[in-house]
Amino acid sequence: QVQLVESGGGLVQAGGSLRLSCAASGYIIRLTSMGWYRQAPGKQRELVATITIGGTTNYADSVKGRFTFSRDNAKNRAYLQMNSLKPEDTAVYYCNRNPPFEVWGQGTLVTVSS
Repeated sequence: QVQLVESGGGLVQAGGSLRLSCAASGYIIRLTSMGWYRQAPGKQRELVATITIGGTTNYADSVKGRFTFSRDNAKNRAYLQMNSLKPEDTAVYYCNRNPPFEVWGQGTLVTVSS
């Protein structure tokens, strides 16, 4: 059974940084493309970053140059380094396969104050 556990969120001032972690079980992350998704209050969930099996990353324009997606295959974990955070980055962040499984983790809340 696939389980995804996100952590690392918190409250940070604009311009600050956070590093999110994703621990996967029941699923080997290096065997699929993965994504980091986020859902802001009152908005639909959106895909903000992806990593392919080969390690190629892609980012939504809104986070390009500020976020970095990485993966530790030995630990079966994925990470999202978020720098130069903006208030509009405030959201619950989720990791999942790309395209996603039906199962989602609980997400981790990132709040960026102005």
